[in-house]
Amino acid sequence: MKKSTNHKNNLTTLCYIEKDEKYLMMHRVKKENDINKDKWVGVGGHFEEDETPEECLLREVLEETNLRLKKYKLRGIITFISDQWETEYMFLYTATDFEGEIGECDEGNLEWVKKEEVFNLPIWEGDKIFFEMLNTRKEFFTLKLRYEGDKLVEYKKS
Repeated sequence: MKKSTNHKNNLTTLCYIEKDEKYLMMHRVKKENDINKDKWVGVGGHFEEDETPEECLLREVLEETNLRLKKYKLRGIITFISDQWETEYMFLYTATDFEGEIGECDEGNLEWVKKEEVFNLPIWEGDKIFFEMLNTRKEFFTLKLRYEGDKLVEYKKS
């Protein structure tokens, strides 16, 4: 697969909503041509024109879960580099307070997963690194992940 030359916005947000020592996770099984097909991820997506990271976060969480975040925190910025897609810059958030009832999502199935069970799910190798950082660090972090195909070949954390 060739690297895309389409220079669309590769700024994204990703949020892990926390409740009762669980994360709200999405099993990506509903979209065609999904780079995350069959993986478990948080909720989020691409920035729309002129959005701030916070505006993107709140919109994407509402669209995908029907929840309105009340308390959330930017935890890190992750740079994804690949031989198969354009570099992506992801703003990683966690949220601890929200209102509303979880709705149906057209991108995957939403499910509360115990934090200690996340590592047993089919997730990206790099996700294991940032989950460990979320679990052990209180301060903001950055992480650079380099993939060849689906394989994580290099990472750098700071």
